Amino acid sequence: MKRAFDIAASLAGLVALSPVLLAIAAAVRLDSPGPAVHWSRRVGRNNRVFRMPKFRTMRIDTPDVATHLLDRPEQWITPLGRFLRRTSLDELPQLWSVLTGEMSLVGPRPALFNQDDLVALRTEAGVERLRPGVTGWAQINGRDELPIPEKVRLDREYLERMSLAFDLRILVATVLAAFSGRGVSH
Repeated sequence: MKRAFDIAASLAGLVALSPVLLAIAAAVRLDSPGPAVHWSRRVGRNNRVFRMPKFRTMRIDTPDVATHLLDRPEQWITPLGRFLRRTSLDELPQLWSVLTGEMSLVGPRPALFNQDDLVALRTEAGVERLRPGVTGWAQINGRDELPIPEKVRLDREYLERMSLAFDLRILVATVLAAFSGRGVSH
């Protein structure tokens, strides 16, 4: 049921939002040099690395690490990138990953390929068997502000409570959080 919902919702979202996606892609290209979409290496289901699309919000010469690990992250984020991150519009290309089955609409956010501490804790908690999500229980409970052990605790709680009703609750809360920009540190 979850996979069927993911396919239907991501396909509908890609079709309905195609003018918005094209406009954002054009704006990213005009804002700074480089491609509109950045393909980030992420850890997915069963700890398999996959390439996740996001609208590019950082300069093309940015080191490939989590934003919070950068020295002065604000120097790497493009002017449009600040807005895209605050509103979570940079995440919209991930609907493609949901459609192809690499991701789900709701699940633990995929770790970067080099976030070994997060991957190890998730594996220990049994969370690695879930498809990563565009949004998740941890995202609506703190997002960038959460320490890694707390993210993993919330990811485990999601695993234990997972249902279509819980996913819908998380999706509604995500839309509200995206409009407020709450929990985004960069």
